[in-house]
Amino acid sequence: MPNPAAPRSLCLLRLSALGDVTHVLPLLHTLRSAWPDVAITWVIGKGEHRLLAGLPGVRFVEYDKKTGLAGMRALRRELGQRFDVLLQLQVSARANLLSAFIPARLRVGYDRSRSKEGHGLFINARIPNRPGIHVLDAIGSFCEPLGLVRDGVLWNLPVPDDAHAWARAQWEDDGRPVLMVSPCSSHVLRNWRAERHAALADHAVSAGWRVVLCGGRSDLERTTGNAILAAMTSADGVLDLIGKDTLKQLPALLARADLLVTPDSGPMHIANAMGTKVLGLHAATNPHRSGPYSDRRFCVDRYDAAARTYRGKPASELKWGTKIEADGVMDLIKVEDAVAAFERYRAASR
Repeated sequence: MPNPAAPRSLCLLRLSALGDVTHVLPLLHTLRSAWPDVAITWVIGKGEHRLLAGLPGVRFVEYDKKTGLAGMRALRRELGQRFDVLLQLQVSARANLLSAFIPARLRVGYDRSRSKEGHGLFINARIPNRPGIHVLDAIGSFCEPLGLVRDGVLWNLPVPDDAHAWARAQWEDDGRPVLMVSPCSSHVLRNWRAERHAALADHAVSAGWRVVLCGGRSDLERTTGNAILAAMTSADGVLDLIGKDTLKQLPALLARADLLVTPDSGPMHIANAMGTKVLGLHAATNPHRSGPYSDRRFCVDRYDAAARTYRGKPASELKWGTKIEADGVMDLIKVEDAVAAFERYRAASR
């Protein structure tokens, strides 16, 4: 069937976070494939723009949440146009209000079950209501009110050659498989204990693996990395790259790993987009909704146990997307759980 008539201009609104903007890329490639000439603008956060800068065929316009209403008015002036279509891909109160400063004829938002913070007041069309689907699939369905269907999943993160060169220079490829550890999420209650990361890393070293730590420049990430190294019995062989990469170098770094261990985090989804397998640590969040999209065989899933412990009911009775970010929830994941997932990967890769 021929594609429906293309709009002349289309705006995406998704400010954050790193994992979520990564989930938008398959939708973007669907739109670009169907309508190669449509003018696409993406209203995005500053850090997320640094990750995606260089994406072909997209005009990025940054919004800094610290600028409030004044920044929203400035953004409207910078956009300088009325769009045929706005895809309102974020339901926070700030994003909903910001969308009011983006003039558009067709304003596509989430179905009622996913709407919150007054989202329905700012849209005039909704995606289909499909319960129990991954975040990426929900975002992918934003093309359907436009008459398209996402028929594949492509990321094609824009990673420059110099970023890959930097990643290759960090260690010599001596044939050892690489376990990369990205221990911190932006939500501290999703993070696993440093001493448990250390125990898993020691197990990997004993199995002949190279261990690489990665993370950003925050105090939490540096402190967590130090605690992992201090708790390890074989820390001398660990490569510590926490705070040493840029957002452009991060995808290239993750691509060099055989397996990444991380809580529900941006690096989880970036690694997945780069083709790296992920040992996801899930208790606070549901891996079937927000785990690594391509392959969740090596995730530790204690979400149902968290639901029973902290909500008094099985996960199947919670609203889809419920987060259980409570003190101690990640302690439901034992070292033995992560070691078993690691060994599942080793068995699958032989």
